[in-house]
Amino acid sequence: MNTAADLPRAVPLQGASNLRDLGGWPVAEGSRVRPGVIYRSATLAHLTEADVAAVQALNIRTVCDLRGVEEAERRPSRLPHGAERVHLPIEPTVGASLRDLLEREEATGEDVVELLRRAYLDYGTRFLGAYRAMFALLLEPGRHALLIHCSAGKDRTGLGAALVLTALGASRETVMADYLATDRLWRRDYAVPPETPRALADALLATHPELLEAALDAAIAPFGDMSGLLEHGLGLDAPRLERLRGLLLEA
Repeated sequence: MNTAADLPRAVPLQGASNLRDLGGWPVAEGSRVRPGVIYRSATLAHLTEADVAAVQALNIRTVCDLRGVEEAERRPSRLPHGAERVHLPIEPTVGASLRDLLEREEATGEDVVELLRRAYLDYGTRFLGAYRAMFALLLEPGRHALLIHCSAGKDRTGLGAALVLTALGASRETVMADYLATDRLWRRDYAVPPETPRALADALLATHPELLEAALDAAIAPFGDMSGLLEHGLGLDAPRLERLRGLLLEA
């Protein structure tokens, strides 16, 4: 059995990073997420032939691509035979604003974090429908194993994984442990403009737990509490939530 020190279980690849199994994370009442059912990663656009074979060995049936329309068109995913890509676009909002920041000599890492904050709040509110669609796919056993990804596998994917773990009964501590694993598993191979100052690039490419907390709180707010978010925001009424947990959990 995995211990907390072993988690998350990463899948090493040559042309991608930050691919890991959500399996093993502890949730409510002594249960754990079932291994080999749901994965998360950065972009799959640059997989080598060996990588494609490694991903195929995971029995991935469904890939939820959270990248925006132009992102996905510029760097199409390489998928193994038998995997279906389902595009659930969450448009990035940082790029244009980052370019504006780069024109200001006094721009700081704190300015970048504020851009990211606005983006995270958008993910948890304006784009909540993408995550609702992700849960609908997770409720179909024939869709497993299912992988969710964006470009870095950090922000949009981070919120998606946080919502899944929370729905399954994980504590905020566990949710944040999974989120922070990106700092050691992602190779930071996301392209930033070459003229980006180091402090700004570091802020853009790092994890920010306080922003994930804010996104979760913003997602909950219109529905009153987590139960309301699950039922009315994400389509997980009591029978569907029980079915989800039956599919994704093990004792």
